[in-house]
Amino acid sequence: MRYALSVLVIVLGLCGGAAADTVHATVRGSACVLCEVGIEKTFRAQPEVSTVDIDLDNNLVTIHTKRGRTIDDAKIRKLLSDAGYTVVRIAREK
Repeated sequence: MRYALSVLVIVLGLCGGAAADTVHATVRGSACVLCEVGIEKTFRAQPEVSTVDIDLDNNLVTIHTKRGRTIDDAKIRKLLSDAGYTVVRIAREK
């Protein structure tokens, strides 16, 4: 019984480590449809990114990573900066 419980705890711990991240980047900058398409195309080309949602009305870019992958803040800042945006804040959730 102890062995089975130990295995279960280890497996659950490993599953948590392989979870996908959701990253919310609050931005400032131009807010046009072409900018939105450019950001989406740029982030979807990244190997870590599963999907990206852009809400320019609320100045929010939400990046969903692939399972077991992450994208670091410096890369997010660079990609958004190259697209003409200033990153105000980056928040993460699992």
